[in-house]
Amino acid sequence: MVRIYSLLLFLTFYTSYGFSQDTSFLKIVFAGDIMGHDGQINGAYNDSLKGYNYEPTFRYVKPYIQSADIAVANLEVTLAGPPYKGYPQFSSPDSVAIEAKKAGFDVFLTSNNHSLDRGKSKGFNRTLKVLDSLQVLHTGTFYNDSVREQEYPLMVVKNNIKLAILNYTYGTNGLTIKPPSVINRIDTALIRFDLEKAKKANPDFVFVTIHWGIEYERNENKEQEKLAKFMVRHGADAVIGSHPHVVQPVKLFFPDKSDSSRSHVIVYSQGNFVSNQRSRYQDGGILFEVNLMKVADTTLVNHFNYMPVWVYRKTTGQKHTFHILPPHAIPGQ
Repeated sequence: MVRIYSLLLFLTFYTSYGFSQDTSFLKIVFAGDIMGHDGQINGAYNDSLKGYNYEPTFRYVKPYIQSADIAVANLEVTLAGPPYKGYPQFSSPDSVAIEAKKAGFDVFLTSNNHSLDRGKSKGFNRTLKVLDSLQVLHTGTFYNDSVREQEYPLMVVKNNIKLAILNYTYGTNGLTIKPPSVINRIDTALIRFDLEKAKKANPDFVFVTIHWGIEYERNENKEQEKLAKFMVRHGADAVIGSHPHVVQPVKLFFPDKSDSSRSHVIVYSQGNFVSNQRSRYQDGGILFEVNLMKVADTTLVNHFNYMPVWVYRKTTGQKHTFHILPPHAIPGQ
Protein backbone atom coordinates (compact mmCIF):
# COMPACT_ATOMS: atom_id res chain seq x y z
CA MET A 1 0.00 0.00 0.00
CA VAL A 2 1.45 3.37 -1.05
CA ARG A 3 1.52 6.06 1.62
CA ILE A 4 2.20 9.71 0.81
CA TYR A 5 2.58 12.42 3.43
CA SER A 6 2.68 15.65 1.48
CA LEU A 7 -0.05 18.28 1.61
CA LEU A 8 1.07 19.33 -1.88
CA LEU A 9 0.42 15.83 -3.16
CA PHE A 10 -2.94 15.82 -1.40
CA LEU A 11 -3.88 19.03 -3.20
CA THR A 12 -2.70 17.51 -6.48
CA PHE A 13 -5.00 14.52 -5.95
CA TYR A 14 -7.86 16.79 -5.02
CA THR A 15 -7.36 19.11 -7.99
CA SER A 16 -6.94 16.28 -10.48
CA TYR A 17 -9.63 13.89 -9.31
CA GLY A 18 -11.83 15.62 -6.75
CA PHE A 19 -13.59 13.57 -4.09
CA SER A 20 -14.95 10.46 -5.77
CA GLN A 21 -16.74 7.41 -4.48
CA ASP A 22 -13.29 5.87 -4.06
CA THR A 23 -12.27 8.53 -1.54
CA SER A 24 -12.40 7.74 2.18
CA PHE A 25 -11.60 9.82 5.25
CA LEU A 26 -10.64 8.81 8.77
CA LYS A 27 -10.07 10.94 11.87
CA ILE A 28 -8.02 9.29 14.64
CA VAL A 29 -7.54 10.93 18.05
CA PHE A 30 -4.96 9.84 20.63
CA ALA A 31 -5.15 10.74 24.32
CA GLY A 32 -2.35 10.60 26.86
CA ASP A 33 -2.21 8.87 30.22
CA ILE A 34 -5.40 7.96 32.09
CA MET A 35 -4.11 7.82 35.66
CA GLY A 36 -5.91 6.86 38.86
CA HIS A 37 -4.49 8.57 41.93
CA ASP A 38 -6.13 8.37 45.35
CA GLY A 39 -7.69 11.81 44.99
CA GLN A 40 -9.39 10.77 41.76
CA ILE A 41 -10.76 7.59 43.32
CA ASN A 42 -12.10 9.45 46.35
CA GLY A 43 -13.56 12.16 44.14
CA ALA A 44 -15.36 9.65 41.94
CA TYR A 45 -17.23 8.10 44.84
CA ASN A 46 -20.92 8.98 44.71
CA ASP A 47 -22.71 8.76 48.06
CA SER A 48 -26.16 8.49 46.55
CA LEU A 49 -25.09 5.68 44.21
CA LYS A 50 -22.95 3.99 46.85
CA GLY A 51 -20.44 3.49 44.08
CA TYR A 52 -18.04 5.24 41.72
CA ASN A 53 -18.93 7.52 38.83
CA TYR A 54 -16.30 8.91 36.46
CA GLU A 55 -18.76 10.61 34.12
CA PRO A 56 -17.76 14.11 35.35
CA THR A 57 -14.14 13.39 34.42
CA PHE A 58 -14.94 13.08 30.71
CA ARG A 59 -18.01 15.34 30.52
CA TYR A 60 -16.44 18.38 28.85
CA VAL A 61 -14.03 16.59 26.51
CA LYS A 62 -16.60 14.01 25.41
CA PRO A 63 -17.86 15.90 22.31
CA TYR A 64 -14.36 16.12 20.89
CA ILE A 65 -13.58 12.45 21.55
CA GLN A 66 -16.87 11.43 19.97
CA SER A 67 -16.08 13.51 16.88
CA ALA A 68 -13.29 11.07 16.03
CA ASP A 69 -13.83 7.99 13.92
CA ILE A 70 -11.38 6.14 16.16
CA ALA A 71 -10.20 7.33 19.60
CA VAL A 72 -7.29 5.74 21.46
CA ALA A 73 -6.12 6.22 25.08
CA ASN A 74 -3.35 4.91 27.31
CA LEU A 75 -5.02 3.15 30.25
CA GLU A 76 -2.33 3.48 32.90
CA VAL A 77 -4.21 1.77 35.72
CA THR A 78 -5.32 -1.75 36.44
CA LEU A 79 -8.95 -2.68 36.95
CA ALA A 80 -8.20 -5.06 39.79
CA GLY A 81 -11.34 -4.54 41.83
CA PRO A 82 -11.45 -3.37 45.46
CA PRO A 83 -9.66 -2.22 47.50
CA TYR A 84 -9.05 0.68 45.13
CA LYS A 85 -5.72 2.43 45.39
CA GLY A 86 -3.60 5.01 43.61
CA TYR A 87 0.17 5.36 43.49
CA PRO A 88 2.36 3.33 43.53
CA GLN A 89 0.28 0.30 42.49
CA PHE A 90 -2.86 1.50 40.79
CA SER A 91 -6.25 -0.18 40.94
CA SER A 92 -9.16 1.95 39.74
CA PRO A 93 -12.91 1.26 39.74
CA ASP A 94 -14.28 -0.24 36.54
CA SER A 95 -16.26 2.97 36.05
CA VAL A 96 -13.18 4.76 34.71
CA ALA A 97 -13.10 2.41 31.70
CA ILE A 98 -16.89 2.35 31.38
CA GLU A 99 -17.14 6.14 31.24
CA ALA A 100 -14.10 6.46 28.98
CA LYS A 101 -15.80 4.15 26.52
CA LYS A 102 -19.04 6.14 26.79
CA ALA A 103 -17.01 9.27 26.10
CA GLY A 104 -16.00 7.78 22.78
CA PHE A 105 -12.80 5.79 23.24
CA ASP A 106 -12.59 2.76 20.96
CA VAL A 107 -9.13 1.41 21.83
CA PHE A 108 -7.24 1.17 25.14
CA LEU A 109 -3.48 0.71 25.28
CA THR A 110 -2.51 -1.53 28.20
CA SER A 111 1.26 -2.03 27.92
CA ASN A 112 2.85 0.36 30.42
CA ASN A 113 4.90 0.32 33.60
CA HIS A 114 1.76 -0.24 35.70
CA SER A 115 0.45 -3.25 33.78
CA LEU A 116 1.40 -5.61 36.62
CA ASP A 117 0.16 -3.47 39.50
CA ARG A 118 -1.86 -5.59 41.92
CA GLY A 119 -0.54 -8.87 40.59
CA LYS A 120 -1.35 -11.26 37.78
CA SER A 121 -4.77 -12.67 38.64
CA LYS A 122 -6.36 -9.41 39.78
CA GLY A 123 -4.36 -6.58 38.26
CA PHE A 124 -3.39 -8.15 34.95
CA ASN A 125 -6.07 -10.69 34.06
CA ARG A 126 -9.03 -8.83 35.54
CA THR A 127 -8.15 -5.71 33.55
CA LEU A 128 -8.32 -7.72 30.33
CA LYS A 129 -11.56 -9.39 31.41
CA VAL A 130 -13.23 -6.07 32.20
CA LEU A 131 -12.21 -4.58 28.85
CA ASP A 132 -13.44 -7.69 27.06
CA SER A 133 -16.76 -7.47 28.92
CA LEU A 134 -17.12 -3.88 27.72
CA GLN A 135 -16.51 -5.08 24.15
CA VAL A 136 -13.84 -2.45 23.68
CA LEU A 137 -10.65 -3.01 21.71
CA HIS A 138 -7.36 -3.15 23.59
CA THR A 139 -3.78 -4.11 22.88
CA GLY A 140 -0.36 -4.38 24.51
CA THR A 141 -1.04 -7.12 27.08
CA PHE A 142 -2.38 -10.62 26.48
CA TYR A 143 -3.53 -13.70 28.38
CA ASN A 144 -0.98 -15.87 26.58
CA ASP A 145 1.14 -16.24 23.44
CA SER A 146 -1.71 -17.85 21.52
CA VAL A 147 -3.97 -14.84 22.06
CA ARG A 148 -1.16 -12.49 21.11
CA GLU A 149 -0.48 -14.43 17.93
CA GLN A 150 -4.15 -14.19 16.93
CA GLU A 151 -4.81 -10.59 17.95
CA TYR A 152 -1.55 -8.72 17.42
CA PRO A 153 -0.84 -6.37 15.82
CA LEU A 154 -4.30 -4.94 16.42
CA MET A 155 -6.08 -4.23 13.13
CA VAL A 156 -8.90 -1.70 13.07
CA VAL A 157 -10.95 -1.06 9.94
CA LYS A 158 -13.30 1.88 9.54
CA ASN A 159 -14.44 3.98 6.60
CA ASN A 160 -12.63 1.57 4.26
CA ILE A 161 -9.29 2.43 5.92
CA LYS A 162 -7.32 -0.24 7.75
CA LEU A 163 -5.06 0.67 10.67
CA ALA A 164 -2.43 -1.38 12.46
CA ILE A 165 -1.86 -0.36 16.09
CA LEU A 166 1.17 -1.65 18.00
CA ASN A 167 1.93 -1.01 21.68
CA TYR A 168 5.04 -1.48 23.85
CA THR A 169 6.47 -0.45 27.24
CA TYR A 170 9.99 0.07 28.54
CA GLY A 171 9.28 -1.97 31.69
CA THR A 172 6.94 -2.86 34.55
CA ASN A 173 8.54 -1.19 37.60
CA GLY A 174 10.70 -4.21 38.33
CA LEU A 175 7.78 -6.65 38.48
CA THR A 176 8.28 -9.84 36.48
CA ILE A 177 5.63 -11.16 34.15
CA LYS A 178 5.04 -14.87 34.62
CA PRO A 179 3.90 -17.17 31.81
CA PRO A 180 1.54 -17.57 30.17
CA SER A 181 0.77 -13.82 30.46
CA VAL A 182 2.41 -11.55 27.89
CA ILE A 183 3.34 -7.86 28.03
CA ASN A 184 4.87 -6.21 25.00
CA ARG A 185 8.28 -4.93 26.09
CA ILE A 186 10.51 -2.65 24.04
CA ASP A 187 12.82 -4.95 22.10
CA THR A 188 14.01 -3.88 18.68
CA ALA A 189 14.05 -7.44 17.34
CA LEU A 190 10.48 -7.99 18.52
CA ILE A 191 9.29 -4.63 17.20
CA ARG A 192 10.88 -5.29 13.82
CA PHE A 193 9.24 -8.72 13.67
CA ASP A 194 5.85 -7.27 14.60
CA LEU A 195 6.13 -4.52 12.00
CA GLU A 196 6.92 -7.11 9.35
CA LYS A 197 3.88 -9.09 10.46
CA ALA A 198 1.77 -5.95 10.29
CA LYS A 199 2.90 -5.26 6.72
CA LYS A 200 1.67 -8.69 5.62
CA ALA A 201 -1.86 -7.70 6.67
CA ASN A 202 -1.70 -4.77 4.20
CA PRO A 203 -2.79 -1.93 6.51
CA ASP A 204 -3.21 1.53 5.08
CA PHE A 205 -1.44 3.10 8.06
CA VAL A 206 0.71 1.79 10.93
CA PHE A 207 0.79 3.43 14.37
CA VAL A 208 3.31 2.42 17.01
CA THR A 209 2.27 3.56 20.49
CA ILE A 210 5.06 3.36 23.01
CA HIS A 211 5.60 3.89 26.73
CA TRP A 212 9.11 5.33 27.04
CA GLY A 213 11.30 8.23 28.05
CA ILE A 214 12.07 9.84 31.40
CA GLU A 215 9.31 11.03 33.70
CA TYR A 216 8.84 14.82 33.90
CA GLU A 217 11.50 15.54 31.26
CA ARG A 218 10.02 18.00 28.75
CA ASN A 219 12.30 16.97 25.90
CA GLU A 220 12.95 13.61 24.32
CA ASN A 221 16.28 11.90 24.88
CA LYS A 222 18.67 10.31 22.42
CA GLU A 223 17.34 6.81 23.10
CA GLN A 224 13.80 7.88 22.20
CA GLU A 225 15.00 9.59 19.04
CA LYS A 226 17.04 6.57 17.98
CA LEU A 227 14.20 4.13 18.65
CA ALA A 228 11.64 6.32 16.87
CA LYS A 229 13.77 6.45 13.74
CA PHE A 230 14.32 2.69 13.92
CA MET A 231 10.58 2.05 14.04
CA VAL A 232 9.89 4.40 11.15
CA ARG A 233 12.58 2.80 9.01
CA HIS A 234 11.02 -0.60 9.65
CA GLY A 235 7.45 0.30 8.81
CA ALA A 236 5.88 2.64 11.36
CA ASP A 237 4.00 5.51 9.73
CA ALA A 238 3.61 7.42 13.00
CA VAL A 239 4.90 7.03 16.56
CA ILE A 240 2.79 8.10 19.54
CA GLY A 241 4.53 8.24 22.94
CA SER A 242 3.49 8.23 26.58
CA HIS A 243 4.95 7.88 30.11
CA PRO A 244 6.79 11.16 30.92
CA HIS A 245 3.53 12.74 32.28
CA VAL A 246 4.46 16.00 30.55
CA VAL A 247 4.18 17.01 26.92
CA GLN A 248 7.29 16.44 24.85
CA PRO A 249 7.92 17.74 21.31
CA VAL A 250 6.07 16.66 18.20
CA LYS A 251 8.50 16.31 15.31
CA LEU A 252 8.60 15.23 11.69
CA PHE A 253 11.18 12.70 10.58
CA PHE A 254 12.28 12.43 6.94
CA PRO A 255 13.85 8.99 6.37
CA ASP A 256 15.04 10.06 2.93
CA LYS A 257 16.57 13.53 3.19
CA SER A 258 16.40 13.87 -0.59
CA ASP A 259 12.61 13.39 -0.58
CA SER A 260 10.83 16.07 1.44
CA SER A 261 7.40 14.75 0.42
CA ARG A 262 7.68 11.74 2.75
CA SER A 263 7.64 12.53 6.44
CA HIS A 264 6.58 10.68 9.56
CA VAL A 265 5.19 12.30 12.69
CA ILE A 266 6.69 11.43 16.08
CA VAL A 267 4.78 12.49 19.18
CA TYR A 268 7.31 11.91 21.93
CA SER A 269 4.83 12.34 24.80
CA GLN A 270 1.26 13.57 25.07
CA GLY A 271 1.44 14.18 28.81
CA ASN A 272 -1.38 13.35 31.20
CA PHE A 273 -4.95 13.08 29.99
CA VAL A 274 -6.22 12.91 33.56
CA SER A 275 -4.38 12.59 36.86
CA ASN A 276 -4.04 14.19 40.29
CA GLN A 277 -0.60 15.54 39.47
CA ARG A 278 -0.89 19.30 39.96
CA SER A 279 2.61 20.58 39.24
CA ARG A 280 3.12 22.79 36.23
CA TYR A 281 3.28 20.81 32.97
CA GLN A 282 1.92 17.68 34.71
CA ASP A 283 -1.65 18.94 35.11
CA GLY A 284 -2.64 18.40 31.49
CA GLY A 285 -1.53 17.25 28.09
CA ILE A 286 -2.57 17.16 24.46
CA LEU A 287 -4.97 15.22 22.30
CA PHE A 288 -3.27 14.42 19.01
CA GLU A 289 -5.34 14.14 15.85
CA VAL A 290 -4.41 12.41 12.59
CA ASN A 291 -6.66 12.81 9.56
CA LEU A 292 -6.21 10.29 6.77
CA MET A 293 -7.51 10.36 3.23
CA LYS A 294 -7.58 7.31 0.98
CA VAL A 295 -7.93 7.71 -2.78
CA ALA A 296 -8.23 4.35 -4.53
CA ASP A 297 -5.32 2.40 -3.02
CA THR A 298 -3.26 5.41 -1.92
CA THR A 299 -3.43 6.70 1.66
CA LEU A 300 -2.43 10.26 2.50
CA VAL A 301 -2.08 12.18 5.73
CA ASN A 302 -3.75 15.47 4.92
CA HIS A 303 -3.83 16.95 8.38
CA PHE A 304 -2.20 16.72 11.81
CA ASN A 305 -3.55 18.66 14.73
CA TYR A 306 -3.38 18.78 18.50
CA MET A 307 -5.60 20.19 21.21
CA PRO A 308 -4.39 21.04 24.72
CA VAL A 309 -6.37 19.74 27.68
CA TRP A 310 -6.13 20.75 31.32
CA VAL A 311 -7.36 18.91 34.39
CA TYR A 312 -9.60 21.14 36.48
CA ARG A 313 -9.87 19.99 40.07
CA LYS A 314 -13.00 21.32 41.73
CA THR A 315 -12.78 21.22 45.51
CA THR A 316 -15.83 20.87 47.73
CA GLY A 317 -14.92 20.40 51.37
CA GLN A 318 -12.45 17.51 51.51
CA LYS A 319 -13.46 16.16 48.12
CA HIS A 320 -12.09 16.86 44.65
CA THR A 321 -13.97 16.39 41.39
CA PHE A 322 -11.82 16.07 38.29
CA HIS A 323 -12.76 17.44 34.87
CA ILE A 324 -10.72 17.19 31.66
CA LEU A 325 -11.14 20.59 30.03
CA PRO A 326 -10.54 21.37 26.36
CA PRO A 327 -10.11 25.02 25.33
CA HIS A 328 -13.18 27.20 25.91
CA ALA A 329 -14.88 24.67 28.17
CA ILE A 330 -16.69 26.28 31.10
CA PRO A 331 -17.30 23.94 34.05
CA GLY A 332 -20.93 23.91 35.11
CA GLN A 333 -22.26 24.72 31.66
